[in-house]
Amino acid sequence: MADLYLFTRSDDPRAAPMLADLLREYDSRYGTLFDPQGAAVEMNRYAPRVFAPPGGNFLLVLRDGQAIAGGAFMPWQGDSAEFKRIWTHPAYRRQGLAGEVLQALERQALRQGYRRVYLTTGYRQPEAVALYLRHGYRALFAPDADHEALKTLPFEKWLDRATTASARHGAAQASPCL
Repeated sequence: MADLYLFTRSDDPRAAPMLADLLREYDSRYGTLFDPQGAAVEMNRYAPRVFAPPGGNFLLVLRDGQAIAGGAFMPWQGDSAEFKRIWTHPAYRRQGLAGEVLQALERQALRQGYRRVYLTTGYRQPEAVALYLRHGYRALFAPDADHEALKTLPFEKWLDRATTASARHGAAQASPCL
């Protein structure tokens, strides 16, 4: 069965296991480094409407009805969207799903009028850094900087229809959010 790429809302019940696992992952990597209450502060920072059209969107990749990957975006500055909550279930990592999620989010952000993506990752996520660089994101920090001292690593990517369309690599077309 093919994976279903579904644009929905972050409060969709099918997203709950994904968001809970993401919280566990952030807590296991960072603990209380960013906040004494742990990652829950960041995970609860934004209301579901921030990741909903017309300004944002929330993607779930479902396999057999279960969320196996996902991500979201929200308005950031001008014609820029900020990508957040990019996640792949641990059992499905190293299969290209995170790249497919990035590409689906990029296409949707472009459809919603964004021309640039901004995102950040933490310094304890080297696989995320590699993913973003591999997919054409430009680091907004010095490569030789002390990543631990920076804590948060920002990236950007300018979108255009030609490069975003050619980056599909066979990924399923995401359904529009209704």
